[in-house]
Amino acid sequence: MNATKKAIIERVKAIDVVIEMLDARLPGSSGNPLLAELTRGKPALKVLNKQDLADPQRTEQWTAHFNEQATTQAVALDGRAGAAVHRVVDACRQLAPLRGGMVKPLRVLICGIPNVGKSTVINSLAGRVAAKTGDEPGITKLEQKIVIANDFYLYDTPGMLWPRIVVEQSGYHLAASGAVGRNAYDDEEVALVLLEALHRDYPGVVEQRYRLDAEVTLTEDERLTAIGRQRGAVLPGGRISLQKAAEIVLHDFRAGSLGRITLETPQEWVQWQADAVVKEADRAARRREKSKTGSRSRTAAVDQ
Repeated sequence: MNATKKAIIERVKAIDVVIEMLDARLPGSSGNPLLAELTRGKPALKVLNKQDLADPQRTEQWTAHFNEQATTQAVALDGRAGAAVHRVVDACRQLAPLRGGMVKPLRVLICGIPNVGKSTVINSLAGRVAAKTGDEPGITKLEQKIVIANDFYLYDTPGMLWPRIVVEQSGYHLAASGAVGRNAYDDEEVALVLLEALHRDYPGVVEQRYRLDAEVTLTEDERLTAIGRQRGAVLPGGRISLQKAAEIVLHDFRAGSLGRITLETPQEWVQWQADAVVKEADRAARRREKSKTGSRSRTAAVDQ
């Protein structure tokens, strides 16, 4: 992360437009606040990738949300569809109308969290395999320059997460999407939160996918157990493997087998951010009070 941060700081000095790749299923959570800080003041293009897996109505809400922001445009696409990807080039040229031609080529930095499909989009833009792709985060290791056209230079950077996720919902959504390594989260916990969100926002989807009785009211734990039973995740003695059941749910979400799902709306995201600011302020106040209490205790001990 530190190496990527340094590379962005150095490169952004000569950049005309910054492309931030977002996951259309979690556009707020997949936005990197550290990246926004590093590229502040530069025209930005928000690319909501994997739109074929996302809720179309919520995708429209998110593109409208981003387009309302100054010097920002947003496009939604499926990075595997080559023709649609070239909307990215057009949008970048609109954001930097004074750049272009051999004398003043357009210089674009493309960034995003791991496993958001950045390399797939780059390869579609370049018309060749210019970046490695894969289902695991962290495929891109080094910055590279890719010539998209004679006057359009694209600088790719490794996927980068930020040091600490302060919006609790973001952590779960990022884990559900596969943006973080498997050692960083508990599959069962993430699957339970995902099932709760699906039950609330997309009622009936889980029951239909896993052939559960929609008339029976279940808790999320019971629902996960039922999914495991239906999918044969049975251990010796008839016990259900909740770990295996969780893996099934997460795989199906990532593959789009549950339908076109978006886990957050712009309004929810704004509220979550506001709540996180309050929680962070409370946490900082408690740390200060604890520090003061410790200092008073040490002073009292010295006086005695």
